[in-house]
Amino acid sequence: MTVTEHRVDVGGTTLALTEAGPPDGPAVVLLHGFPDSRQMWRAQVDALAAAGHRVLAPDLRGYGQSDRPAGTASYALPLLVEDVAGLMRARGVGRAALVGHDWGAVLAWAVVAARPDLVDRLAVVSVGHPAARAAAGLEQQVKGTYILAFLVPGLAERLLPLGGWWWLRRAWGGRSTASTPGLARQVEDMSRPGALTAALSWYRANVPLPRPLGRRRARPRAAGAPPRVRRPVDCPVMGVWSTGDPVLTEAQMTGTAAHVAGPWRYERVQGAGHWVPEDAPEHLSALLVDFLRPTVPGPGKGADRS
Repeated sequence: MTVTEHRVDVGGTTLALTEAGPPDGPAVVLLHGFPDSRQMWRAQVDALAAAGHRVLAPDLRGYGQSDRPAGTASYALPLLVEDVAGLMRARGVGRAALVGHDWGAVLAWAVVAARPDLVDRLAVVSVGHPAARAAAGLEQQVKGTYILAFLVPGLAERLLPLGGWWWLRRAWGGRSTASTPGLARQVEDMSRPGALTAALSWYRANVPLPRPLGRRRARPRAAGAPPRVRRPVDCPVMGVWSTGDPVLTEAQMTGTAAHVAGPWRYERVQGAGHWVPEDAPEHLSALLVDFLRPTVPGPGKGADRS
C-alpha cells in the first residue's frame, strides 16, 4: 500500500495531507475535528486503503501541520468548505465520500449542502445534522454549555491548560496522557504557540454568542429574498454515535433521519467515548468499509443496525 505525504495549496492556504491507497480507487476524504489532526484517522486510513479506496486525510486549516491563518474570520464555514473543494480539485478528485468527526462532521454537512456535486456518500461520526442538533432538546443544550467558554477570546486559552488539561482529560473519561495516545497527541498539538487559538477560531467564527435574555430578535431579511429552506441530503448517509459521548446525545443523531432524503443508516457504538476513531478503531473501520462499498448494503432509510 502506497502512503504519501503532501502539502497542498487550496487557494492561498496550505494543508498537510496524508494520501493512501490506489490512485484510481474511489476517493474518501477524512475530516477530523477539535482538537485533533489527521493522525486521528490512522486506523481508518489503513483499513480504507486496504479495501481499495483512495484516501485523503488532511490536517484542516488551523490544525496539525497545516497553515494557521490569522484572524477569527479566516475560519468561517464557507472558507472551510472551499478548502475541501480546493483539496479535491488539487488532487484531481471530482467526487468523493466524506467522513467527518466532530467539527469535521459539521464541515461535511456544510460541504454536502453547499457543494452536493462533490459528495457521493456521507458518513458522520458523533455529530448529526445541524437541524437535528438544534431540535434535540434540553439535554443536548446542557451538554453543549462548555462551548460558551470557547467563544470568549482568551478565556478558553487560559482555562483549558489548567490542571494538566483537566477538561480535555475529563472529556476522555478521566484518562491520562500516559495511557491514551490520542489524548497525549492532542495536548502536545494544542500546547504549540497559537495552535489552541486557531482551533478555537472554528467555534468563534461559526457559533454566535447568545444575546442577553429579552434582546433576541430575528435578523431582518432582504426584500424579495426567498424563504430559507434546508434541502434534505440526497446522497446515502451513515450516522455513527457512541454511548460514552459526554457532549452529544443520541437524539441529535437519530433525529438526522428526518433530514436525509437518500438511504439512511444509523450505527450505535457501545462503550466508546467521543473520539470513536481512537476508542473503537476496528469497529469504525469495518463500518466505513461496509458502508462505502460500491453498492450500499443493509437497511434503508430510518433503520438502526446497532
